[in-house]
Amino acid sequence: MPADDIAKLKIDKTEKMVRPGRGRRRVLVATVLLLALLAAAGLYFRGVLAPAVSVDITTVSLLYPAQSLSLLNASGYIVAQRKAAVASKVTGRIVALMVEEGNRVTAGQVIARMENADVSALRDQAAANLNNVRAALEQARAERDNAAAEYGRYGKLLAAGYVSRSEYDVAQTRNRRAAEGVKAAEAAVRAAEAALKNAEVGLGDTLIRAPFDAVVLTKNADVGDIVTPLGSAANAKAAVVTIADMGSLQVEVDVSETNIAAIGKGQPCDIQLDAFPEKRFRGEVHAVVPTVDRSKATVLVKVRFLDKDPRMLPEMSAKVAFLSRPLAADERKPRLAVPQAALAERGEGFVAFLVEENRVRLRSVRTGGKLGEMAEVVSGLKAGDRVVLNPSKGLRDGSRIKIAER
Repeated sequence: MPADDIAKLKIDKTEKMVRPGRGRRRVLVATVLLLALLAAAGLYFRGVLAPAVSVDITTVSLLYPAQSLSLLNASGYIVAQRKAAVASKVTGRIVALMVEEGNRVTAGQVIARMENADVSALRDQAAANLNNVRAALEQARAERDNAAAEYGRYGKLLAAGYVSRSEYDVAQTRNRRAAEGVKAAEAAVRAAEAALKNAEVGLGDTLIRAPFDAVVLTKNADVGDIVTPLGSAANAKAAVVTIADMGSLQVEVDVSETNIAAIGKGQPCDIQLDAFPEKRFRGEVHAVVPTVDRSKATVLVKVRFLDKDPRMLPEMSAKVAFLSRPLAADERKPRLAVPQAALAERGEGFVAFLVEENRVRLRSVRTGGKLGEMAEVVSGLKAGDRVVLNPSKGLRDGSRIKIAER
């Protein structure tokens, strides 16, 4: 074969090879990418892929109407206005204790008994002495009656001349002495009665009694303890028990002297106890103590309960709201409420954006009346729900959010 023909047989590598079907794959890839872009754009506009919106949130809560009528709020404690540390009037050892913490006692009920053998013996001795002087009185009266009768007979005999004047005088003297003996015996009886009464009082002092109807708060002594009126001995105790009249419980709060002008006797109050946060109690101002605590610049205000609860105890912490007017019957129950700034108008109603993790969900809300800056929620939300405060117009159902740091 000629050399020129062989040179013509070499492959030209500069030419591009075209494979069947490659153009169609390019079209398919371009179509998929376009659809993905369109889907992403749709998600973006629906808020799924949109940047997270910084929002403030608030909580749907139960609100008492009294909170919107409050002129002033103050904190304090329940204090029993009638309270006593019951102690013994004499020194002695306790041999019996009949109560413990939480027991109810009535006025005059025996709380504890002390050793009383010596006092009991003195009472018995006084009783015996009284019997003795009473018998002596009867004897003196008998002698007086006999002397009076003899004196009368001697008077008749003297008039008839049968006895001398000296004999008559002796009878007269005996009569007077017998009469005075009766008076002395009567005085001795009165003294013995007083001594017996004193001994009985001393015996009664060994019985420690409740001064009024109350509940036992603390037990400060026990059987075997020595108690004294002042507790001055090293091993002695003064109070046996501490009691309080639960009917005298009131809330005592400190009110700043700059706000005391807004408080008046008989003013309606709403009381909340920290022990029972789900319940409110009606109250009214009982007294404004007419003195100022200069160290705190406050005035003590006493609020009495109009509603009682057997679970109330002295020293429980309490919050008092001083109201502008008494509450109506339908205003004593809590209402579901949310700040009005958390509601947005959509059409003819209101909506709220419920926070679920890092997104929001649109909720239609039916509202009731206004409670100050709050709006009553009739339906659409529940207590504890977190919602967006001051939602922007661009916020949509499903939008991503981040809670603003404060």
